[in-house]
Amino acid sequence: MDEDALEYHKTDPPGKIEISTTKPTNTQRDLSLAYSPGVAAPCREIAAEPDDAYQYTTKGNLVGVISNGSAVLGLGDIGAQASKPVMEGKGVLFKRFADIDVFDIELDLDDPDAFVESVAAMESTFGGINLEDIAAPDCFEIEERLRDRLSVPVFHDDQHGTAIISGAALLNAAEIVGKDLADLEVAFAGAGAAAVATAKFYVSLGVPRKNITMCDIDGILTTERAESGELNEYNRQFARNVPDGDVADAMEDADAFVGLSAGGIVSQEMVRSMADDPIVFAMANPEPEIGYEEAKAARDDTVIMATGRSDYPNQVNNVLGFPFIFRGALDVRTTEINEKMKVAAAHALADLAKQDVPDSVVKAYGDQPLQFGPDYIIPKPLDTRVLFEVAPAVARAAIESGAARIELDVDEYVERLEARLGKSREMMRVVLNKAKSDPKRIALTEGTDETIVRAAAQIEERGIAKPVLIGDEDEIHRTVVNLGLEFEPDIVDPAGGECEAYADHLYERRQRDGITQREAESLIRDDTNYFGSVMVDRGDVDAMLTGLTNHYPSALRPPLQVVGTADDAEYAAGVYMLTFKNRVIFVADATVNQAPDEDVLEEVTRHTAELARRFDVEPRAALLSYSDFGSVDNEGTRKPSEAARRLREDSDIDFPVDGEMQADTAVLEEMLTDTYDFTELERPANVLIFPNLEAGNIGYKLLQRLGGADAIGPMLVGMDKPVHVLQRGDEVKDIVNLAAVATVDAQDSHS
Repeated sequence: MDEDALEYHKTDPPGKIEISTTKPTNTQRDLSLAYSPGVAAPCREIAAEPDDAYQYTTKGNLVGVISNGSAVLGLGDIGAQASKPVMEGKGVLFKRFADIDVFDIELDLDDPDAFVESVAAMESTFGGINLEDIAAPDCFEIEERLRDRLSVPVFHDDQHGTAIISGAALLNAAEIVGKDLADLEVAFAGAGAAAVATAKFYVSLGVPRKNITMCDIDGILTTERAESGELNEYNRQFARNVPDGDVADAMEDADAFVGLSAGGIVSQEMVRSMADDPIVFAMANPEPEIGYEEAKAARDDTVIMATGRSDYPNQVNNVLGFPFIFRGALDVRTTEINEKMKVAAAHALADLAKQDVPDSVVKAYGDQPLQFGPDYIIPKPLDTRVLFEVAPAVARAAIESGAARIELDVDEYVERLEARLGKSREMMRVVLNKAKSDPKRIALTEGTDETIVRAAAQIEERGIAKPVLIGDEDEIHRTVVNLGLEFEPDIVDPAGGECEAYADHLYERRQRDGITQREAESLIRDDTNYFGSVMVDRGDVDAMLTGLTNHYPSALRPPLQVVGTADDAEYAAGVYMLTFKNRVIFVADATVNQAPDEDVLEEVTRHTAELARRFDVEPRAALLSYSDFGSVDNEGTRKPSEAARRLREDSDIDFPVDGEMQADTAVLEEMLTDTYDFTELERPANVLIFPNLEAGNIGYKLLQRLGGADAIGPMLVGMDKPVHVLQRGDEVKDIVNLAAVATVDAQDSHS
């Protein structure tokens, strides 16, 4: 591990962070705007109104991670320069999880006065200050003085991060074992910065101060020790009027143990001495006060165990807190991070742990089951939903407590946060909001599949659609119970009363295509894809999703046979929406038509442009080839050229379209405007129509994997009624997204 870490950090360029530009710097004019003489304009504005620094500079999204290296986790007092890799790492976490920029600053200062003065002098630079790895008791004084002095939020993560995350865990642990926080007896091992801050925070959550017994290396913090001057001004507030003792004495009959001290100091016997169903948070790193398996095996009742380690359940990891707390604080320009904001963060984390966990998170942690209970009391650090839960909760608490200098609409704020994580979320938000405005009934043909059931629960909970699960009713109900979902599904069992009428409908539709009455009855009874297709065709549901457990062609065949294409369409097509950081494109056909002629290409272009508009994207279509506007003349290049000509000459087409053209011509503005200034496309295309299925499928997958694009789809266009075919192995979020697309399709077809 040491060798790998050294190689990781020294690989050119050394370190883990860099500064990158956010504005164009390609021309002389760009540089004159970025620096002299253009930079004078924002300088004058800020001189006249200091708060304009938030408008014209990075201040509002810039945090200073500041340390003197006097208490680096696991390493101790290693000094300022040696602590720099840790501070850079903190910057990585800020950026990765909350899109916050960081300057790491290592001050070679042991004197608290000098440290405070140095940090205070940098207030104009930062929107917030994260203090890190500063030894107690200096860290208490430094934070207090800076909080009083600065008008930007100051947060010592070593104190408050552990407090907030373990506080969220405590809320859920107490709920699981059926204990009230007001009745909890809590024993602490450790009386340093993290322990004191955590104990104070537990009091804010509802644990009575008198119920907390704190120990340091010399034993229980007693009033006798406080009166003798043995305790400092920060931990003496937890001195109790009890006899002297050690950690073992403090843990006897305690409901909860909180370890913020040293590894291996707690035995199984000490855990057995605790009250029924004990809560054990052994958070010393890298070795906890007692091992996970050791604590769980110590007794027969429920032991809820948390550590600071990632290789066991319930990791108390500060990355669940500081990025999102600062995100919310920065976005409402708070003057502080107060207790109400911290409590709001803890409750948001606790509530999130009770929600269904995304498949991507489950996969990231080795496909282990993640469901609210003793082994899952706090979310995982890689769960992207933490941003959307904690940051808004913190921002709301800041506004309500008077710490915010600006207000915001929380619903709009969530959409802004989603945009920070990628264009795909921003684009899907448009469709999700449309879907919620008028939810439609959607048949999910693989209703007994666990992933489909989870998706249906989310679809209904979020108000996107009204899911109808097709499958064995008893099996679906068992799955709902096993998943612990609070969900009453709408189920249609093919073995029920609709079977005969549906078979008649299918026979009527397909009797001249070789299907007998008996075959129709068999298909309806045994193939939920045919059952769902008939439901859509009869109008019993508004849309249908299938394909999660079937190959694409076999899933597509029933709806094509039963529902068919729209009156104005001869062909269906599969479209992917690919989103990049600052661009979105729609790619077709990637799933249906193998060797389209000019008629197919023309129609697919129309359908894809219509789909783009459902995402509020004005289409600019390019029909692709390996030729640019006749540079190669053969049968293959003539098809996209002819389709483009027809579309340009069609008075009903109200979007720019051109071709045939090469892919780089279509997407690079300088090639369109300089080399081919005659083209109908004045800006790069956002609808790309490939000449055949092979090229389309290869192209979208290369863009997704090598270009770093997020892919949504495939979305089926050209059908008479909304039908979409999932990819095998799609995650819950993919199913939810496609359900939203299907709902919007249904809304359009009903309008």
